Amino acid sequence: MRRREFIKAIAGSAAAWPLAANAQQPTMPVIGFLGALSASDYANRVEALRAGLRDLGYVEGKNIAIEFRWAEGNYDQLPTLVADLVRLKVNVIVTHGTPGTLAAKQGTTTIPIVFAVVGEAVGSGVVPSLARPGGNLTGLTFFQPELIGKRLELLKETMPDLTDVGILLNTANPMNDPILPLITPVAQSLKLELHQFDVRARAEFEGAFAAMAAKRVGGLVVFDEAVLTGNTSVLAALALKQHLPSCGWPEFAMAGGLLAYGVNFSDLFRRAAAFVDKILKGAKPGDLPVERSTKFETIVNLKTAKALGLVVPYNLLARADEVIE
Repeated sequence: MRRREFIKAIAGSAAAWPLAANAQQPTMPVIGFLGALSASDYANRVEALRAGLRDLGYVEGKNIAIEFRWAEGNYDQLPTLVADLVRLKVNVIVTHGTPGTLAAKQGTTTIPIVFAVVGEAVGSGVVPSLARPGGNLTGLTFFQPELIGKRLELLKETMPDLTDVGILLNTANPMNDPILPLITPVAQSLKLELHQFDVRARAEFEGAFAAMAAKRVGGLVVFDEAVLTGNTSVLAALALKQHLPSCGWPEFAMAGGLLAYGVNFSDLFRRAAAFVDKILKGAKPGDLPVERSTKFETIVNLKTAKALGLVVPYNLLARADEVIE
């Protein structure tokens, strides 16, 4: 081979090397995670999602990547964060809560969306049907009205003379719209008058509890909403400081609230990984039925009951999944 031909052959081979290398390294799928609060607030639930992905063979940084965007409790930022994930052309968006899920739904009709948890998926307009969600959304839901109704029942069972109950919620969350009318008949059947207290940020918590004291409510039910569940310990401490019997989600009682009845949020985030897996393997989200929560827990914190001077009925203790002493 002449010298000039040899140089051309070597140059041609070198130019082909990057193409061969790229062919051997397919693009890693990317999950866009849309968070309503901060990374620290949702560390346990994100880890549950990661664990679910690992169970299915996905290792972050090896064969899958996750791009996180956090609203830090400012729901007005959610559309901007969704637009950012859309620009990145992520393969699937994982979100949670009604505000984030609706923002994702409005932000893209093509990128698949998996909601790890939504309190009332049909009632809040996230999907038209659980069996046939259609479009580009699917995920997991639980029925918030039933949970709130059960919490009212537990408070009344613990304190038969209870007449006035505060409900703590964030009206910036559209999930509340279909829920409030449904829990009123439950309260009436228990002869309870409900008093609504609205908070939209952690800075408003103390003011809300001061308003409860002024109203002289005898008990408190806390809604499952990102701004609230993301500040579990703060809310439980304020309820105890106010000497206010309270009922919320499982972590709420573990943090010092009196009672809990609710879903296992970490379990829902872990189960969301299965939806991601199916979608990455070619399934259409609209063809995947929305799943309901299957794990519900009743928890009684006897330590808090003692501090409040309450005696929890034996029947309630016997039914509880966990009793904290």
